[in-house]
Amino acid sequence: MERWGAGEAYEAYVGRWSRQVAAEFVSWLVVPPGARWLDVGCGTGAVTSTVLRLAEPREVTGIDPAPGFVAHTARVLADPRTRIEVGDAQALSEPDGRFDAVVSGLVLNFVPNPSQAVAEMSRVTRPGGVVAFYVWDYAGEMQVMRHFWDAASALDPAALELDEGRRFPWCRAESLETLLREAGLQGVSSRAIDVATPFASFDDYWTPFLGGQGPAPGYAMSLGEERRAALRERIRSRLPVAADGSIDLIARAWAVRGTR
Repeated sequence: MERWGAGEAYEAYVGRWSRQVAAEFVSWLVVPPGARWLDVGCGTGAVTSTVLRLAEPREVTGIDPAPGFVAHTARVLADPRTRIEVGDAQALSEPDGRFDAVVSGLVLNFVPNPSQAVAEMSRVTRPGGVVAFYVWDYAGEMQVMRHFWDAASALDPAALELDEGRRFPWCRAESLETLLREAGLQGVSSRAIDVATPFASFDDYWTPFLGGQGPAPGYAMSLGEERRAALRERIRSRLPVAADGSIDLIARAWAVRGTR
């Protein structure tokens, strides 16, 4: 059901919105120019490309467990300051204290042991460096997904078990701060980052759910044609569709940071 790795499909689903969050996130960190960055779970390069554009880094290393994402990101980020590799957030191959900033976007909730991943992120950060990440507000104002799962669970109670809002209850500011403090990080703080997610039409909203990337698209494509059509119409009836057919939603992410 849960499948990741096709860069183009992920971009159409939530990658494009993550890039907007990444700009706010990187600016919030205020890392000085010339820093060494590590992007853990770089995916399609939302954070890596934003660091290159906004932070004047010396170098950016990106790791991801999905070879498809690594190939996509290495192809689209043709910058001599970048290195994109297959890697595991829970067992980073980098030496202790190598990086000035270790970051992650929309990843840690999908890692089997988030505490181990944060411990590894801290290990490879130099003393005084920053460890930070962001995740969607799945149970609240990540409205693209919230409308989907509310409709899906109304039609199929089994869908509740796949709903990220239920699966990742720790994706809230207080829980995220606790995760960093338990890893020994100092000066921990968090913030909400809201971005607009406008859709020109219902089809513009619905089509990315047919790409199969992630829990919600995976669920949609697991349904037979009749049940998928019923889900589509249930969602359509719940969305705030304007007179011109457009749909204006927001996507909220929770961001958290701490100092090594």
